[in-house]
Amino acid sequence: MKLLVTGGAGYIGSVVAALLVEAGHEVVVLDDLSVGHADAVPDGARFVRGTLRSAAASVLGEGGFGAVLHFAAKSQVGESVREPAMYWDRNLGESLALFDAMRVHGVSRIVFSSTAATYGEPESVPIREDAPARPTNPYGQTKLAIDGVLTEFARLYGFGAVSLRYFNVAGAYGRYGERHEPETHLIPNVLEVPSGAVPHVDVFGDDYPTPDGTCVRDYIHVVDLGVAHLLALDAAAPGTHRIYNLGSGSGYSVQEVIDVCRAVTGHPIPAVVGPRRPGDPAVLVASSEKIRAELGWKPVRDLRAMVADAWEFVR
Repeated sequence: MKLLVTGGAGYIGSVVAALLVEAGHEVVVLDDLSVGHADAVPDGARFVRGTLRSAAASVLGEGGFGAVLHFAAKSQVGESVREPAMYWDRNLGESLALFDAMRVHGVSRIVFSSTAATYGEPESVPIREDAPARPTNPYGQTKLAIDGVLTEFARLYGFGAVSLRYFNVAGAYGRYGERHEPETHLIPNVLEVPSGAVPHVDVFGDDYPTPDGTCVRDYIHVVDLGVAHLLALDAAAPGTHRIYNLGSGSGYSVQEVIDVCRAVTGHPIPAVVGPRRPGDPAVLVASSEKIRAELGWKPVRDLRAMVADAWEFVR
């Protein structure tokens, strides 16, 4: 199948694009390289540089596309609080341009990389798809708005859409790994210590109501996430918008992550405990029971595999 992957020069998009190429699909990557990297576009994929507003219509106008996998987005929570207008413009505005181009050119299947940030601070964990969606920052709000648009395009124009919501993605796939600037994810930040970039890792609070006192978060290996996107592509049915959470169901604590990083790298990785960050919930974990039951997906790579693959990429 001929597929358009928006944001395919980014971390998750590049891994999914690589898996699609390996599966025999014809892949076109559209990315403006504002946060992505040209050398992350997989061999065998065609690269088009541009924004969704400037290039989606012309690319889809080539014809022959069977579906779109949509990753292109701004995704820093703190930045979204400082620059909300930019996030609404880049995330929702650019997505609307993409969806309209799809409608005009008769491409109706889409898999959307959403986020569990749409739920905000949950009433209970693990978080299910029927939990109230109350995002606490503009990033989560824009992603929830895009989900709402997809529901309407499915109803009005027969789109077959699947949104995947998840928290933290980790690991690497060969030469495809995390290269964010700034880096806000825990595992690559911990690995900066054994790589010599920083002297220690900061831990924000060790007095939470969790087994070891540190926050518990959900992590998924980027390859497991990629597999979920391929399954979702096959499941996109005309006139429907499905939403699936992806998660481990239990999560890992900050201390567990640091301990595994120490074991994998053989480095002591000093940790400095500081006060809690305002607004950090003790536990954020997603339930993936729905996608397991309906599509047969389940994560198979554990925390050690995530850290080992990420460390290999860093080295």
